[in-house]
Amino acid sequence: MPVVTFHLVEGHCSAEQKVRLLQGASRLYSQVLRAPLERVRALISLHAPDEFAVAGEVNGLPAPFFEFIVLEGRPLDERQALLSGFTELLVETLAVERSGVRGRCIRVEAQDWSIGGQSAALLREQEIRARAASSGSAA
Repeated sequence: MPVVTFHLVEGHCSAEQKVRLLQGASRLYSQVLRAPLERVRALISLHAPDEFAVAGEVNGLPAPFFEFIVLEGRPLDERQALLSGFTELLVETLAVERSGVRGRCIRVEAQDWSIGGQSAALLREQEIRARAASSGSAA
């Protein structure tokens, strides 16, 4: 379920920086949520310089914006760790001013999210039952 999108201005980051950003974001998401890395999705959405305004100025300073999704019920400390961590990652990777970075956490109800076309609520329920059955058979 974990998905993060970084909105960046074209021409303000190298291919190497993009790779570092995507890999770092994936690791951070996995660590904070204690989720398998294969479940994480990290994306970069590039915007033409004339389609990105900062403080009312087009073609101005790069000021990244990010959005990430978590299922409803994730604790505040995890959401804040991601807000802080993604900001830090952008500051370190792209050498942008911390004060210019903006971020948003989007909480989604499990019944409103799908994985492979199935409701995350149903998949979560199945996963819990499978863990319970597995721990019961180990006893």
